[in-house]
Amino acid sequence: MPRVLFVCTGNTCRSPMAEAILKNKHLDGIEVKSAGIYAAAGNEASQHAKQVLERNKLSHNHRSSLLTDVEVEWADLILTMTASHKFAIQQQFPQAVVKVYTLKEYGSGDETFNPDVVDPYGGSLGMYEATYRELNELIEKAIEKLKS
Repeated sequence: MPRVLFVCTGNTCRSPMAEAILKNKHLDGIEVKSAGIYAAAGNEASQHAKQVLERNKLSHNHRSSLLTDVEVEWADLILTMTASHKFAIQQQFPQAVVKVYTLKEYGSGDETFNPDVVDPYGGSLGMYEATYRELNELIEKAIEKLKS
């Protein structure tokens, strides 16, 4: 049973949205969590992230969590929002090197132009909606890869 961990910076915008998207696909046998490299434990998702999820009829009760050995060991696959997140995980958790990818790298196999999912933190609701659409598209591609 694949266990997927989404990682971003503060675990209040991108990774919780990605977690909610994948969880709400209701795929048998896939467990999903999210964490942040610099997260403060216990924060809710950002207001705009919650609004975007509600608009897309996705339920998700979220509290931020800091990435630790526990989450890294739990995960079969770690999908980061940026190349710098991937690098930080590889440096801090060398045992995870073989299971960490950027979401773009894993989902599309192509990160030659820009490996990062845009961070909407502090931006408009429209920025969050654009990030949601990007995440949803990349997660659809990742699901195909997980199934194969």
